[in-house]
Amino acid sequence: MAMDEYLWMVILGFIIAFILAFSVGANDVANSFGTAVGSGVVTLRQACILASIFETTGSVLLGAKVGETIRKGIIDVNLYNNTVETLMAGEVSAMVGSAVWQLIASFLRLPISGTHCIVGATIGFSLVAIGTQGVQWMELVKIDTLIKCRIVIQL
Repeated sequence: MAMDEYLWMVILGFIIAFILAFSVGANDVANSFGTAVGSGVVTLRQACILASIFETTGSVLLGAKVGETIRKGIIDVNLYNNTVETLMAGEVSAMVGSAVWQLIASFLRLPISGTHCIVGATIGFSLVAIGTQGVQWMELVKIDTLIKCRIVIQL
């Protein structure tokens, strides 16, 4: 199949990625700066400026590794070599699900993890598409171990 057949999905994915970025910013920045703004250490305007600077800097300088893990470390993309359209549609639907849930949570004033949303949505699409063999379970164990270590360190 020619790539022109999938152009609409790429464009749709690009638009949804912006909506997802907005929803991540709406929820995750509040998680990061809520205490500082609430205590009066910084104003809401200062928090927005700081968040814009550091969220952008962090994503540009450090986000590639996380993006790579989300792109191909959670599910085995090689299993989709013969069904590229399924992978594309699944990832777009994972972005939609993640964005919608994060926007709903933000409107309900619920602090949630944007990373957990996209990881869960990606796992969900792969489970539906090809079953349990599509998920790289050991990678998830590694991520879970790092999360548990972080919790212990904070104590």
